[in-house]
Amino acid sequence: MDNMEKIYTVMFADVAGSTQLYERMGDQLAKSIIDEVIGMMSDFTKLNSGTVIKTIGDEVMCRFDDVNDAVDAACQIQEKLNTSIVQGAIVSVRIGLHAGPAILQSDGDLFGDAVNVAARMAGIAKGRQIILTQSSADLLTPQLREKAREFDRAYVKGKSSEIVISELVWENSDVTQMVSLSGIMPTGNNKEPVLELACGGQKKVVNKNIPELSIGRGNQSDLIVNASLASRSHAKIAFRRGKFILSDMSTNGTFVLMNNGQQHYLRREELLLTGSGKITLGQPLSDSDETSVIDFSVID
Repeated sequence: MDNMEKIYTVMFADVAGSTQLYERMGDQLAKSIIDEVIGMMSDFTKLNSGTVIKTIGDEVMCRFDDVNDAVDAACQIQEKLNTSIVQGAIVSVRIGLHAGPAILQSDGDLFGDAVNVAARMAGIAKGRQIILTQSSADLLTPQLREKAREFDRAYVKGKSSEIVISELVWENSDVTQMVSLSGIMPTGNNKEPVLELACGGQKKVVNKNIPELSIGRGNQSDLIVNASLASRSHAKIAFRRGKFILSDMSTNGTFVLMNNGQQHYLRREELLLTGSGKITLGQPLSDSDETSVIDFSVID
């Protein structure tokens, strides 16, 4: 077979938090869980006219001739894991994909631009996310393209300028949750805990009536933070079972300094917020401008 360059869609999918899974479940059971997930992802790839190129540990690399087939496979993988427990474990995967030029070798492997960019998208994704380039999203059918939203911009090795990145919102409920709820205020007789946030003259709350709040430098964020290293959709805070969970979705990470002195750095990870403290986006508090610091306080 001649090595010829053509347009392929390359998809990488891997198990998020596999190291913790091995620590929690033990080597034998964790490997069995990951093998089952890899098998499931391979099956959905083949069902959508894709080809599994190779598996490496907890990751699968696939190719598709049509970006719509790749996105369909990615959505089906996420939907399956969203409603399944794998051998007693809740497992999430992160998926990145890109449609671009690559060379198919005689052994079935790929190399080239599409592979490098798709790997970068997978590196940006966190568990339960599908991340793709905006140029790939533009090739989708109207129905699928409606599910894509601009997520961030980043530099990729070999590219002279930053590329636009999109997230594919595969879960219908996520669309509802992303609607701005900043106009709803807690009532005086609300006995549920409330998280209060303040940044640059803005004041927001999260509680049972406002279960999710998005943070970033993009205008679509509920709390807009003008920090130079912040992503457009940087983080979110969700109210779950009476607790406030901060989730980082950014390229540069999120820093949290609790008033008790504990410091945390999140990169595509989650943190339970308690008490009070400060949150900074993309850089630690010591390097942040005062107007970009988020003060938070949990009121029981």
